[in-house]
Amino acid sequence: MSDDLTREDVLALLDRLERGEVRAAEPDGDGWRVNPEVKAGILRAFRLGVDVDLSAPPFAYRDRDTLPPRGVLPEGVRVVPGGTSLRRGAHVAKGVVVMPPAYVNVGAFVDEGAMIDSHALVGSCAQVGKRVHLSAAAQVGGVLEPVGARPVIVEDEVFVGGGSGLYEGVLVRRRAVLAAGVILTGSSVLYDLVNEREIRGNGAEPLTVPEGAVVVPGSRPAPGSWARVRGLSISAAVIVKYRDDRTDARTALEDSLRR
Repeated sequence: MSDDLTREDVLALLDRLERGEVRAAEPDGDGWRVNPEVKAGILRAFRLGVDVDLSAPPFAYRDRDTLPPRGVLPEGVRVVPGGTSLRRGAHVAKGVVVMPPAYVNVGAFVDEGAMIDSHALVGSCAQVGKRVHLSAAAQVGGVLEPVGARPVIVEDEVFVGGGSGLYEGVLVRRRAVLAAGVILTGSSVLYDLVNEREIRGNGAEPLTVPEGAVVVPGSRPAPGSWARVRGLSISAAVIVKYRDDRTDARTALEDSLRR
């Protein structure tokens, strides 16, 4: 049980998270398995931590001593100067590039060759795959409680456009493309124009974006005569096509940036 973990236990867990030996969620066949004991251990790290001064003048900071910003970067990771912070317990793999300012929270997993652009967030326990591009101001939300809840998962080779937001356990399957400004939550409805269907999550599984889907922000009429008279509409995420060679060319990552 997490309440039995000592400071030494949680520090060892954070070390293993940083090395990628354990994860808050991990691939399991064609799906994903949540590891609630990992999130419970992270919560224990907060409870066992003591508030300490972490100031770096002229900036003032105070946080738990168990979860400071990482002071030593993994080999092969580039973090460009300008205000980025990688928190203790976050795994950042070889070839990752982080532009300033960005934030990677505890328990997050960022796989090889990913690009995290300026003002982007990788929230607590979020899972980001290989060669993912998180564009400027993209928000990948985090989750610690409840411990069994699925974190946001972005699989390999996904492109997330600027100002997009992924929250509440959304799963974005490999090679999907989200245009700038797409906002998805676990309960969002995704309208697939190609296959003429509505994609929804359910109580057990939050929303899943299909592999290779190209998603853009759209709108649909708001219900009711009052809204109709006033021409009101509600934002909606829409799949306009599935990935093709033209999409690949527009979202290609530049290998020279990662060497």
